Amino acid sequence: MEIKIVKQILEWNEDVSNEVKATLSENSICLINVMGSPGAGKTSLITDIINRLRKTYRIGVIEGDIAGAIDAEKIDKMGIPVVQLQTDGACHIEAMSIRHMLSFFNLDEIDVLIVENIGNLVCPAEFNIGEDFRVAILSIPEGDDKVEKYPLMFETSEALVMNKYDMLPYFEFDDGRVEKNVKDLNKDAKVFRVSTKTGEGAEDFVGWLSDKIAAKIKE
Repeated sequence: MEIKIVKQILEWNEDVSNEVKATLSENSICLINVMGSPGAGKTSLITDIINRLRKTYRIGVIEGDIAGAIDAEKIDKMGIPVVQLQTDGACHIEAMSIRHMLSFFNLDEIDVLIVENIGNLVCPAEFNIGEDFRVAILSIPEGDDKVEKYPLMFETSEALVMNKYDMLPYFEFDDGRVEKNVKDLNKDAKVFRVSTKTGEGAEDFVGWLSDKIAAKIKE
């Protein structure tokens, strides 16, 4: 019985995810699901994306956190439409929450909606939220074994950003090992080495991202 209940929850989430995707497609909006551990640099990466793409695309952000609104306040100060989603202890965002959040945006004035998912490498990977694609972030200080320990996160993401790459000299982190592990799970995944502090690799990543967004909006 418990297994059946879990299956029903996942099926229900998938149905709502498809509703979200249909709504965004009707409005020519690209939804990006950004996932990673606490402290991996998700918010820093998102603010960098905004700074580099805001002249080309109209961007909105949904900030997911268990509590607080610190990250949403950073985005708001940039003049970007943002909604804070507090899960009150839940370890992931579900499609139902995204469907509800859409009502807080003027969808006619948005091209790209970025969702910063809850910080962990397990639960967020299990739930589709209507996204067009996923970006996983792994920071150098976290260690190079995370792809092997939490494969679903990286298997289901179109891109991996190895963030805080400027810190590579200070940690025993084999970036080649990480890239190989990701490619073994998903041969089409793109891997980027990025430092949001120095700007290293950011142009290549955002260029790829922009191409993905453009292709989606033109559909």
